[in-house]
Formats: sequence, structure tokens, C-alpha cells
Amino acid sequence: MRAVCWHGKHDVRVDTVPDPQLRNARDAIIKVTLTGVCGSDLHLYNGLIPGMKQGDILGHEFVGEVAEVGAGVTRLAAGDRVVVPFPISCGECWYCKHDLWALCDNSNPNSRLLEKAYGDTGAGIFGYSRLYGGYSGGQAEYVRVPYADVGPAKIPSGLSDEQVIFLTDIFPTGYQAAENCAIRAGDTVAVWGCGPVGLMAMKSATKLGAGKVIGIDSVPERLDMAHIECGAQIVNYQEQDVSEALHNLTGGRGPDACIDAVGMEASGTGIAGVYDAVKQTLRLESDRAGALRQLIMACRKGGTVSIAGVYGGLVDKMPMGAVFAKGLTLRAGQTHVQKYLSPLMELVEKKEIDTTFLITHRMALQDAPAGYRLFREKHDGCIKIVMDPRAPSRRAH
Repeated sequence: MRAVCWHGKHDVRVDTVPDPQLRNARDAIIKVTLTGVCGSDLHLYNGLIPGMKQGDILGHEFVGEVAEVGAGVTRLAAGDRVVVPFPISCGECWYCKHDLWALCDNSNPNSRLLEKAYGDTGAGIFGYSRLYGGYSGGQAEYVRVPYADVGPAKIPSGLSDEQVIFLTDIFPTGYQAAENCAIRAGDTVAVWGCGPVGLMAMKSATKLGAGKVIGIDSVPERLDMAHIECGAQIVNYQEQDVSEALHNLTGGRGPDACIDAVGMEASGTGIAGVYDAVKQTLRLESDRAGALRQLIMACRKGGTVSIAGVYGGLVDKMPMGAVFAKGLTLRAGQTHVQKYLSPLMELVEKKEIDTTFLITHRMALQDAPAGYRLFREKHDGCIKIVMDPRAPSRRAH
């Protein structure tokens, strides 16, 4: 089969690799019909997540059709169309039983690596380094799905792949980020980063009762989408002092909750931005935390900081004094997709939330290398790419 494989920093290729096989009675083989490129994939593309090996198959956003199931899988049958959550969860451990699916104790065979890096383990993740289990990802024609009796959800008839693909990751991630804010009716929620997760966090915050949503970014197309599609007031951090703008928009108090939908590759401004870029390049810090520092300083006293953007290791110059003095609540973590799949699928089916507005580029799997470059460079108004593994390439090679 053909699959998108990592070969090093800024080097992804579409290779011919062996077809996946059932290894366990609880496995299924999924024929991928649509797959996405996520902002988290860019951390791998940019060489910032450890544990990658040449030839690793990328991708954790995918939907498809069941091709084969193991003897222990009774909820699915060949031909079923399914959404597959990006965390791989056993359904039986303490964490799964408490709806903390992304913290599953049993699905990461390389748990010792995460324990060494972070003090404890987390669930396996499709296509996301040996730290998270070394599982092959879904930017491929076929993928093996472990614990298929737990994670995948059947797609209701009448819904297209494009309508449901973002239930794999970015819709639940945005929703969890907003839910973590403990939004009360009329609250003001500010979101750093108007990429796909940030946009879904804005939509979700409004759904959960926010009275005002503010989007912070510098890319015109993303700011426009935040305003037009999500009804957000917008702040361009290249043109305005963010803290001053937010205080002006909130009567001097600051937002009730602030969501970091940027993560470890924040584009900082001024001396602090240069400092972070240099230290990350020299591996003196692993994450650029410019956005996180900014939102901690901007959040109102007693407010909530919700971190949806991925961080991989160490950050510098964190204003922990501000966290303490202002009495802030911090919430963070990988998304417990299985918790949200059913209710969010219902919102999609009832047409209460349409996520297809995010898709700006559709391409063949064969064109993934060009797609990764386009997404990284934010050219051509690129906000979200989806790829069809069986579509013909439209680009010259």
C-alpha cells in the first residue's frame, strides 16, 4: 500500500509499504477513505518530537471503512464506515473507566519512555512517535486499529467523510478546551491561535454559553475565518498589544478564560520571540511558549487557562508568579476523544455545528509532501488539508 512516511526534518515521502495485518483478536483493519494533516503533525515535520524513526507512517486524523476484524471484535463488521479517535484506549483500565481515555494505562507498549520523560504514561497515539507507542498512522491506504471494539464509532448514514473527519481530533480537542474553561453564561473567552483547533474551540465556547469570544492570531485568512465563521472579535498580535487590546475589550478586567491553541511552536514577537527561537534551535529549550506566557498575563484574576496546544518538554521564563498571584486555574492534556464522540456526532448530524468550513485544500495522498510544505508555510490561505488515499495526483512530480 501507499503511505506518508517520515524520513527526517522537513522530509516526508509517500512510500510503498507492507499492508497492515491483524495482530490481536481485538484489532481491525480500516480502509482509509479520508485523512487529514494536523497542526500536531507539523511538530513531527519540524523535528521537534523525539522518538521518530525513518519510515514511520504519519497521521492520526482518519475515517474509513472496516475491511477486516479480529475474532474478539463484535461491535464492527466489514463494510461499516467509522470514525477512529486518535488516542488508542483499552476501555478496561481505571483511566478509561473514568473517561480519561487519553491516559489509558494499557495501550502504549513504550510506556517506559513517557514515564522517564513525564513521570507517567499516556495512551498510544496513531502516527505519533515511539513515545506514544510507535503505531502506524492513518495517512495511508489502510491502517491497523487496536482495541477496535472500544474506539471506532460508526458513521450515521447520510453523513459524508468530510462532515465527520474532524471528530477524530480537532472538534473534540476544541470542545474539551472550551469545556475545561468551566464557562458560565456570558463569559468572555479569548483563544490564542485561529487554526483548526482554535476555531473549533471558539465554536464550542459559544455553544457552551460564552457571551464573547476573541480570536488572537496574525494570519489574515485565519482571523477572517474566526470573525466570519465563529463570530469572534479579533486581535492581530502583530498590529496590537494583546494584553492592552484584551483589557479594552473586557472593561479592564481581562478574559474570564484563555485558551492556548498554539502550543510549542508559538511565533513570539520582540526580544522574547527571538530568545525562544534561538533556544529552541540550539535545543536549550524544547518548546516556544510565547503564547502561553501572554495568555497567563492577560487572563483575569481567578480565571482559567486551558491548554489545548501540544507541548513536548521544557519551557523557559514561565510566569508562575502570575499564576499564583492571580489565582489562575490551569487545565491541559491530550483529548479524551471517546468521551465526546457520541454527543458531538449528534451535533453534526443535527446540523447544529458544521465543521466542513475548515477545509481549504483537498488533495490526493500522493501529494502529501507538497501539502505539508503548504500547511507549514501557511501559503494559499491554507487552514486545513484533507487527503483522499485513492484520488489521482493533480500535481506534476
